[in-house]
Amino acid sequence: MTPRQIEAYVDAAAAALDLKLRPDHRAGVLRYFALAGEFAEVVEAVPLDPHAEPAVHFSPVVPPEPGA
Repeated sequence: MTPRQIEAYVDAAAAALDLKLRPDHRAGVLRYFALAGEFAEVVEAVPLDPHAEPAVHFSPVVPPEPGA
């Protein structure tokens, strides 16, 4: 999304939720939505097989120590 599209989305979402966005918070909210959009682009870039299914259970693991 372009910065203008992000602003329009944030303004529309805030209005729909009757959320009063403080002027001093606006820049941070806009940056967050831009960042979330960047994350979405990364996720959407991963090709999925038509038969790919979501995992039934996710078990996070502790990363190994460097040099281990």
